Amino acid sequence: MSGWSYAGEPAALGPGGVTLVEGSSFCVGEANGDIREGTPQGVFFQDTRIVSGWRLTVDQEAVETLAVQLHDPWRATFVGRAAPRPGRVESTLLIRRDRFVGQGMREDVVVENLSSEPAAVRLVVDCAADFADLFEVKESRVPARPAPDVSVVDGTLRLVRTYDDRGSRRGVQVSGDGATAEPGRLVFDVVVPPREVWTGCVQVVPVVDDETLEPRFPTDRPLEETVAARRTTQWREAVPNIQTSDRDLARTLQRTSTDLGALRIFDPEQPDVAVVAAGAPWFMTLFGRDSLLTSYMALPLDQSLARGTLQTLARLQGQKEDPASEEEPGRILHEVRFGADPSLALGGSTVYYGTADATALFVILLGELRRWGLANDEVDQLLPHAERALEWLVRRGERDDDGFVTYQRATDRGLVNQGWKDSWDGVTFADGTVASGPIALCEVQGYTYAAYLARAHFAWEAGDSSARDEWADRASALKRAFNEQFWLEDQGCFALALDGARRPVDSVASNMGHCLWSGIVDEDKADAVAKRLLSPEMFSGWGVRTLATDMGAYNPLSYHNGSVWPHDNALVAAGLMRYGFVEEAQRVATAVLAAAAAFGGRLPELFCGFDRSSYDPPVPFPTSCSPQAWASATPVQMLRTLLRFDPWVPHGTAWLAPAVPPGFPDVTIDRLPLAGARIHLRLEGGRLVEVEGVPPGIDLRTEPRPVRSAMHGDVSTG
Repeated sequence: MSGWSYAGEPAALGPGGVTLVEGSSFCVGEANGDIREGTPQGVFFQDTRIVSGWRLTVDQEAVETLAVQLHDPWRATFVGRAAPRPGRVESTLLIRRDRFVGQGMREDVVVENLSSEPAAVRLVVDCAADFADLFEVKESRVPARPAPDVSVVDGTLRLVRTYDDRGSRRGVQVSGDGATAEPGRLVFDVVVPPREVWTGCVQVVPVVDDETLEPRFPTDRPLEETVAARRTTQWREAVPNIQTSDRDLARTLQRTSTDLGALRIFDPEQPDVAVVAAGAPWFMTLFGRDSLLTSYMALPLDQSLARGTLQTLARLQGQKEDPASEEEPGRILHEVRFGADPSLALGGSTVYYGTADATALFVILLGELRRWGLANDEVDQLLPHAERALEWLVRRGERDDDGFVTYQRATDRGLVNQGWKDSWDGVTFADGTVASGPIALCEVQGYTYAAYLARAHFAWEAGDSSARDEWADRASALKRAFNEQFWLEDQGCFALALDGARRPVDSVASNMGHCLWSGIVDEDKADAVAKRLLSPEMFSGWGVRTLATDMGAYNPLSYHNGSVWPHDNALVAAGLMRYGFVEEAQRVATAVLAAAAAFGGRLPELFCGFDRSSYDPPVPFPTSCSPQAWASATPVQMLRTLLRFDPWVPHGTAWLAPAVPPGFPDVTIDRLPLAGARIHLRLEGGRLVEVEGVPPGIDLRTEPRPVRSAMHGDVSTG
């Protein structure tokens, strides 16, 4: 995950918590619906915690939790019972809290009186707001501040904080029909007739610079007509229908679809353009690397995410030199933030550009859309942005005259490490020593190689043989230099990186699996890489570890040095399959899908790297995001890998040659997108028994696609 600017890890949310997500709003609370002060819980809007404490009591007593029901990513029901009424042994009041999260929160409180006499009830909702920045909450460093301004006007509780150094204000307005508002709380005094129900509604609405925003879930509109409900329905109707005889796999794929739909965020100025946020709760914003890789892996489900992510990143593509934010012409951003205090974000800016890989991934995803025959007009419009991105890659590659793309942060406010393992100790030598920059990561060279080839293919399609040869030659030169300088003959693998002195960083890490995915690995070295990735030191039984167990920095409890990341494994499996290592790819895919089943169908951002023989089920990582975008997309990518589904529409070809492991369940997929059409396929007993709807002009090949070399003679054939 991205967003690390300090030498620690995010605050742990604790077991049993409930996270609800809608757009850039989210809520993290207890299983009973309360939000405990002094914890990372809260209601967040635009990277600001607008509710830091939320507690419901009935006659001064807490409500006992009975059940939690999750209906949608943005809607949940908390069921509990009140303490017994005076003179009774058992409770006769059922308390239900229906919560809807989006641009604040709405909570409907329902009291059902199960007794034969009227119940006089006092319900109190205590509310607190510290308006802490998301970074402060995530890093458990919320400073002591003066209490916000509190006012009560016309039955409405209003809490506001002013940021004196900028004059901006953030606030929240809390109101309830029939409630009495007091400083810090709402009070409902009601009498519930016997065997009847009382319902009250509380609205929590953000205030931005004295403007009170509109509730996302108004009470005068049916729930199904709200923006959140309509978007959820449209998503469910648009994505392919995947059916399988295996209950665990079916649940995992359903959860994948639901979570990816929930992680979409929309630009208010372009409400029809969706991008995918990196993950809940801490990364509900656009990230370069995370959003691009997620969109890539999600292509079999949805293409609007790729299109919207590319368009939005292009709009924010670097224009100038700015050391603080690390913006550079042509560079694709690392992350966007919305908080009221930009100084708390990376680089002290709402947009931070310190990433080494997003720029190449931008070009790769654009090329992938072309390969699928999707959004051709939009791809054409984005080609100038791809040119600018490639110019940035070439400049970075030529900086040290070796052709390798490197990174080194421009100021002490930026990320020390700017690949996907971006924690401070994410790049270490075999003895555990932290590498110093400028650093050239192995997978970044692979991404760059694939971006150069994508540009060569664009030139081939345009009939520009000169540009085709130029970019194919660049790719070939980079591949040749990479295989010479990154290869560790004695270890049978590629170095994690080259450090500032151009010494190989000799850790055995999962990053080399990304190099298989990109195709930069010479075929005569691929067998050794595959063996290393599936060795006992790397493969835990639940997936490939980020770092081998015999490395000096190995720690199965670490963020990047021994844990297992689903998205990492998705690219590893795809790379293994690309080079023809079918059984190895199957082992990785089935291990991660088994982990998904163990986590109830939702893969977390990461989990601990303990061996499966020692810990079954896998051990959760305490601060892992869930849902998290590229983890959510992993099962779809794994299924695509096992199906060996590889479109190449500009060449009139698509490969579909399933290579599923023995015992893999039957699968039916309806409405799989390809070249503007929707195809239907069915897999029985590991065999492809039915394919319908292949668009005219596409030759569907059911044999494996051959491994292609990088020589530009092969550019015209894919």
